Amino acid sequence: MNLTRRDSLRWALAASAPGLWLTAAQAQAWPSKPVRLIVPFAAGGTTDIIARVVAQGLGEALGQTVIVDNKGGAGGALGTQELVRQPADGHVLGMATVYTTASGRAINRRIGYDPLADFTPIINIAATPNVIAVHPGFPARDHASFLQLLRRSPGKYSFSSAGTASIGHMQMELYKSLSGAFVTHIPYRGSGPALNDTVAGQVAMVFDNLPSALPFIKSGQLVPIVVAAPQRLAQLPDAPTFKEVGFEPVNRMAYYGIVGPKGLPRSVVDKVAAAVHKAADQPEVKKRIEATGSQLILNTPEAFAAQIRAELAVYREVVERQGLKLE
Repeated sequence: MNLTRRDSLRWALAASAPGLWLTAAQAQAWPSKPVRLIVPFAAGGTTDIIARVVAQGLGEALGQTVIVDNKGGAGGALGTQELVRQPADGHVLGMATVYTTASGRAINRRIGYDPLADFTPIINIAATPNVIAVHPGFPARDHASFLQLLRRSPGKYSFSSAGTASIGHMQMELYKSLSGAFVTHIPYRGSGPALNDTVAGQVAMVFDNLPSALPFIKSGQLVPIVVAAPQRLAQLPDAPTFKEVGFEPVNRMAYYGIVGPKGLPRSVVDKVAAAVHKAADQPEVKKRIEATGSQLILNTPEAFAAQIRAELAVYREVVERQGLKLE
């Protein structure tokens, strides 16, 4: 049987129509089963807290249970590696931080994924200020005298952080590169031991997230020097921001967002973003997130993608300029 070109086109369209209809139906039906939200850190940290606070409202908005799955290890790399191996159907998402999307890859090209190619950014939920705090016995208690002392005594003092390539480590290296100060880095396996040794006087200072450092500051066991935040914090009204002391590039907060594997359909991205907004509108959710010392961001997928690119570029430059390597 001879078919005209027009007949052939009709047959092709007819054959493909069921497939097109199925794809659209699948997108509309998502999620068709519980959604797994990978947290690439152990339970109890700020990333985990924010994930769990949002998960319930997110599940209610999506009509499916959202299961928080802690997959810690390698500073967040192991759980993130698992995320990027998942199919792009929206049923497995992941929490993203500065380490998993920027600083980790900046210092370790073998981390197992490319933040710019292997993720679908969805939304930055919240961000947390960071703080340099010193032991009460440290000779300086304000930024001017703090910096003067460090410049006068290069290498005499050390600082603790939650680990190599943690935001505290990278921000202090950025500060050092801009200020001309030199302080030795002492990496720990998490904020807890870093703070404990600083409080005990084993290390002179710590650069850490505000939520974990704040209880020690409130109790007088640590003294805040300067904070990385858009403006002064109500909790620390006397501590200036890095912008105020002339080092605005260090005013970078830790963030906690949601990403999917690469190739996630835009319809799924939009549904997740809308569901997070709906969850964050609940007064109790907002209250619990702000109780961690975090500020709600709730930006667009495009804005979050731009933020990831910017953070990666900043910390790649820090690594190169400071000659940083994995310890």
